[in-house]
Amino acid sequence: MEQANYSVGLDIGTTKIVAMIGKENEYGKIEILGIGKSKSLGVHRGVVNNITQTIKSIQQAIEEAEANSGLKIGSVVVGIAGQHIRSLQHSDYITRADSEEVINEEDLDKLCNQVYKLIMLPGEEIIHVLPQEYKVDGQAEIKEPIGMYGGRLEANFHVVVGQVTSIKNVGRCIKSAGLDLGNITLEPLASSDAVLSQEEKEAGVALIDIGGGTTDLAIFKDGIIRHTAVIPFGGGVITEDIKEGCSIIEKQAESLKTKFGSAWPGENKDNEIVSIPGLRGREPKEITLKNLSKIIHARVVEIIEQVYVEIKNYGHEEQKKKLIAGIVLTGGGSQLKHLKQLVEYITGMDTRIGYPNEHLAGDSSEEIASPLYATAVGLLMNAIKNQYKVNYEEQVTEEVEQERELAYADHEMEAAVTGTQKKERKSVFDKWSEKLKEFLDNAE
Repeated sequence: MEQANYSVGLDIGTTKIVAMIGKENEYGKIEILGIGKSKSLGVHRGVVNNITQTIKSIQQAIEEAEANSGLKIGSVVVGIAGQHIRSLQHSDYITRADSEEVINEEDLDKLCNQVYKLIMLPGEEIIHVLPQEYKVDGQAEIKEPIGMYGGRLEANFHVVVGQVTSIKNVGRCIKSAGLDLGNITLEPLASSDAVLSQEEKEAGVALIDIGGGTTDLAIFKDGIIRHTAVIPFGGGVITEDIKEGCSIIEKQAESLKTKFGSAWPGENKDNEIVSIPGLRGREPKEITLKNLSKIIHARVVEIIEQVYVEIKNYGHEEQKKKLIAGIVLTGGGSQLKHLKQLVEYITGMDTRIGYPNEHLAGDSSEEIASPLYATAVGLLMNAIKNQYKVNYEEQVTEEVEQERELAYADHEMEAAVTGTQKKERKSVFDKWSEKLKEFLDNAE
C-alpha cells in the first residue's frame, strides 16, 4: 500500500506515546490499520525534557505500529500540549484590490497569513490561526464569506501561541526518529475532532481532555472554536498524591488508582481495606479505600475548579455564550470512577464521557474506541485531512502545469506559422520609418 493511501497520527503524551495508522474507507469512516504504543519517558507535563528518551519511546511506538500493520511510516501529524500554550483573540482586515470580483479562498489565506506575522513575545510562535467569524464591508456575523462581493474583508481570530523551543524540541525528536513532520496540531483540537459531534459544537460545549501530565480544554459555540487552554495537571499528579499519602511506590499507586480509585469519597465504607505487599520482605501495608478516595477527590476537585475558571473566563455565564451541551470528558483520566458525577456537582453542567468511536469504522476494536485514544484518533483524522489537501493541491498544480504546457505549445505553433508574416510586416514598417526619417532630413 503506498503512503498516499494511509496516514499516521502520533500522540506524544506524558504517560504514553501512541502511533496510529489509518485510512478513510468508502463510507467516510476511519479504518485503523495498525497501532503502536510505548511508555513515554522524557516528557513532563506535555513538554519534552529528555530528547534521547523521547526519541527511543517514539521509535518503539512506530516499530510496533509498523509490525502490526505491515506498513512503513514516513510522515506523521503530531499533537502539542504543555503549560506554555496560551490563546488570544485578534481582529484583522485586508482591503481587496477589486471589489467587483467575488471573495475567494486566496483572500482568506491572505488574511490568515497576515495574522501569522503578528509580533509575539520573545521566544513564542503562533501554532494556529482559527477564524471565528468574518465581516464584509461592515456586515457582521458572516461564517462563510467565499462567493460574496466586498472591498474590505475583516475577521476575528482565535490565535494559539506556544514556545518556540518546545515546538522545535518536538520537531527534533520526530526528525531524529527518522520521520517527517507533516503538521503540528494543538491536542485539545485533535481530541475535539474525535469525540464531539457537530450538534454539540453548535449548541456550545466544553471538551476536557484529562491526560497524564496536562488537562486540555477546548470550548466551541455556534460551530466555532472560542477558547483553548492547557492546565499543567493531570492523572499523574493524582498518582503522585496517592504515592505520598499512602507511602507506597508509584507503580502500586497507579494500580490502586485504576482498580479501586473513586472521585467520590462518600461511597466507600470505613471497613473497606486493600492490602499492598511490602517491599523486600517488609510487612504489607493496609490502606482504607475511604482514605484513597479522599486523596483522589481533593486533587480532582482542584483540577476541575481550574478548568471551570477557564470556562467562566470564556463567558459561559452570559446568556449568549451559554454552553448548552455542557461538558464532554475524555482522555485516560476521564475513566476515573464517579468523575462524571463530581464534575456535574462542581460545575452544574451536563456531562458525558467522550468516546472516539463516532468516526471509526464499525469493525474497530473496543480498545481503540476508549477515551485513552481520543487524541491519537483526532491526530489521525487531521493527518487524513492534510493528505487530501496535499493530494488535491498536487493535482491542481499538475493540471495548471499541463494547461501551461499546452498553451506554450499552441503559442510556439502559432509563432512557427506566423513567423514569416511577422518578419515581413516588420520589414515593411522599417522601410516606412526610414522613408519618413529621410523625408524629415530633406525637409530641414
